[in-house]
Amino acid sequence: MTVISSTPRRIVGLGGTFRQSSSSERIVRAVLAECAALGADTVMFDGPELAALPHFNPENPARTPEEQTLVEAVRGADGIVIGSPGYHGGYSGLVKNAIDLLEDLRGDARVYFDGRPVGLVVTAAGWQACGTTLSAMRDVVHAMRGWPTPVGVAVNSVEQKPFAADGSLTDQGIARAVRAQAEQIMGFRMEASA
Repeated sequence: MTVISSTPRRIVGLGGTFRQSSSSERIVRAVLAECAALGADTVMFDGPELAALPHFNPENPARTPEEQTLVEAVRGADGIVIGSPGYHGGYSGLVKNAIDLLEDLRGDARVYFDGRPVGLVVTAAGWQACGTTLSAMRDVVHAMRGWPTPVGVAVNSVEQKPFAADGSLTDQGIARAVRAQAEQIMGFRMEASA
């Protein structure tokens, strides 16, 4: 699929762990790189950036500059990629806190993720955690009025070794899923606005 657009799509990625360059972060970055290759402007909020956010408190409307930056980036996004490790069958508290912060979008004309494709990425130490975490994240995207892409990327970090020493994707199955997800994200708005 080739996407031709006179204005670049803005795709926001968020996810990872406290560890810089975690596998979930790297897969999100791979999806963003594929989106960029298709003409998108991309921005990434990685695990360490998410870890610096205070705990979301709906009773306190004050926001740090970092919280404001994340909310504004998602507010202006045409598509979103969210990546999380699978922790005990669910997604991480780090990622959940960032998603909870997006409650600030509730009063927008385009509420939460409304009208936007959301690509989901999960890395876990087993297939069961991959499946349950991906399912949980899809439920959240639906609740926030987003459109989860049909392709979700699930990586079993015990059975699969997706990265080469230089950080590039070496597993061709994962690379195909990453590419397919990026094409679905980039094609969504074009088709919806046609």
